[in-house]
Amino acid sequence: MSDIFILDTSIFVNDLRTGRLGQKVESITGVLRTSAVVLAELWRGATRPSEREYLRALTKRYPILTPTEKNWLDSGLILEKIRSDLGFTPEKLRDLHFDVLIALTARSYGGRLITSNRSDFELIDRYCKLKLEVW
Repeated sequence: MSDIFILDTSIFVNDLRTGRLGQKVESITGVLRTSAVVLAELWRGATRPSEREYLRALTKRYPILTPTEKNWLDSGLILEKIRSDLGFTPEKLRDLHFDVLIALTARSYGGRLITSNRSDFELIDRYCKLKLEVW
């Protein structure tokens, strides 16, 4: 069975802005999936027709993984623990919430999460072990 790879929002944003990650993404040897949470974040920020076209193609190209009920419930528990340990504000916890959901979804499928958002995902990794790759 091939390894599963899930790309974080930061990877797609970098690719949309620079176009430089396409070859690196194409060189992944494994099964590439996308996250419903990542797609939601990308659609939220899509302002140009070219971005919307990119997202429609992305949705067709890779199967979409969706957080489970357990992922949603665990995300709240993890964020509560982070708040308790680090004293983060509600705003910072809200910013982290989708990242926690992306991480838990990847973990549920045994996938490796690829991100360029080192600080947030290394923090999340301390609370729920991930297969994490930072570009």
